[in-house]
Amino acid sequence: MAKYSEEFKIRLVTEYLEGNIGYGSLAKKYNMGSQTSIREWVNVYKSQGMDGLNRRKTKKEYSVQFKMDTIQFMLNTGASYLETAVHFNLNNPSLIIRWTKEFYEQGVEGLIPKPKGRSSVSKKPNKQKNKEEKKLTREEELERENELLKLENAYLKKLRAFRANQNAFLEKHKLNWHSNSKKKDSD
Repeated sequence: MAKYSEEFKIRLVTEYLEGNIGYGSLAKKYNMGSQTSIREWVNVYKSQGMDGLNRRKTKKEYSVQFKMDTIQFMLNTGASYLETAVHFNLNNPSLIIRWTKEFYEQGVEGLIPKPKGRSSVSKKPNKQKNKEEKKLTREEELERENELLKLENAYLKKLRAFRANQNAFLEKHKLNWHSNSKKKDSD
């Protein structure tokens, strides 16, 4: 969700354009941390009208050539991010900041659109399948089964003891827990 609504932006822009109040005073009046946003909104409104203040309903994909032209314009003219955004009818100067950063870090490859969302689960190798594919010898299968039966047996013994005398079982385990915690505290 956007930080400021379209109505709020329009109210501040019209209030500024009426000429009664400056950027800093508007920022203070509406408890905004900075006057930069108001300045951007006014410049976008002057160049694009109301459409510039409206949020885009869908994300627009920009071509690599458009991104390169935008960065090249800014470098050749010395224009700021905001001036460049206004020149290319972009309502978000932070797009140009991101494109410039990606271009400096990765070159033209950084400007190529990346697929959105999570990758498909089917494309990832499934570790569980790899384990199943590894065939166990007959002896290993019997050892694994034996281990599982031992665990099940131990669990059932504890369950029977608990059902037979719940209070004694809980008291025994509480004492063990307290004595273990005291040992840790004294260390």
